[in-house]
Amino acid sequence: MNLFDVYPINPVAITKAKGSTVWDAQGNEYLDLYGGHAVISIGHTHPHYLKRVTEQLAQIGFYSNSVEMPLQQQLAELLGKVSGKIDYQLFLCNSGAEANENALKLASFHNGRKKVIAFRGAFHGRTSLAVAATDHPKIVAPVNETDNVVFLPFNDVEALEHAFSTFGEEVSSVIIEGIQGVGGIRVASNEFLQKIRALTIQYGAVFIADSVQCGYGRTGRFYSHDHAGVDADIYSMAKGMGNGFPIGAIAISPAIKPWFGMLGTTFGGNHLACAAALAVLEVIQHEELMQHATEVGDYLIAELAKFAAIREVRGRGLMIGIDLPEELNTIKRDLLAKNRIFTGEAKPNVIRLLPALTITKNHADRFLEALDERLREF
Repeated sequence: MNLFDVYPINPVAITKAKGSTVWDAQGNEYLDLYGGHAVISIGHTHPHYLKRVTEQLAQIGFYSNSVEMPLQQQLAELLGKVSGKIDYQLFLCNSGAEANENALKLASFHNGRKKVIAFRGAFHGRTSLAVAATDHPKIVAPVNETDNVVFLPFNDVEALEHAFSTFGEEVSSVIIEGIQGVGGIRVASNEFLQKIRALTIQYGAVFIADSVQCGYGRTGRFYSHDHAGVDADIYSMAKGMGNGFPIGAIAISPAIKPWFGMLGTTFGGNHLACAAALAVLEVIQHEELMQHATEVGDYLIAELAKFAAIREVRGRGLMIGIDLPEELNTIKRDLLAKNRIFTGEAKPNVIRLLPALTITKNHADRFLEALDERLREF
């Protein structure tokens, strides 16, 4: 049997990792500034993480949600404390797509409506309704297509107001990334998020804050939407939540009431997943990683803005997009091949930096020197 060929793969086999450094099968060292799509939040093989997960595995790794699991309640309490959403409710699942799927479904249960407002450039996942709310037609299969999703221009307050004045009573939810990842590291303005909050309250719709990539402290606040000073009704999260262990979740406003069977999952919230997620939050808290993300991120953004060849630098904290002109479209590839630095990309020509929140200023300087070296070739 062969693998189903759906991934463009870098010709590097990583066999060892620590912090923000990874090594290939030949022993070559690389700087990881992508963390596998923003998944590695506290650094590869963090000792506290290893201890937590290993000890849990030696006790019990899995049982279903048909029994009491104190680890789930511990995770809910710590997540509420670190995020500041102490009165919210937690539903645990396995991935970001599943988190958004459950968020959209829960909103529809809550108000009995069908219409969803999403935005141009959005990426919310690859499952049923999550992919229907994703602005990437190539990955939306015919069976996923629905008239229930309306796409509006991103950061366009006037278009949003017009949509609500036209069909606001039909809107079940508005779903938005605080910073679009696949869409090119585009930051939702505070004004736009505040307007979403005001209109969803006015029309009885649910505000879903997709924090799968832009959450978990990456921008210096726990959820990137927090920069706007508003509270959403549902926050979806995954990626950095488990530092590589598959886990996702939604944090749900107390105004939304559950009933038995409303949502469900086999693997979500299992013992190992909870141990991994608790370790991540403990490290974020004890090492003050949100403040660190702000400091290193601000430094990187300021230094990147000095490069004349860069069209625009976008982002917050350690979620950074470097928008390059078309003639520099080999830079990402060259950084990996010539400088052994992993970065991400967004089409058409944006380098995405999504490193562990533990990266140092020395790591940042190594990247800046390498980027300068590559740009000088042109």
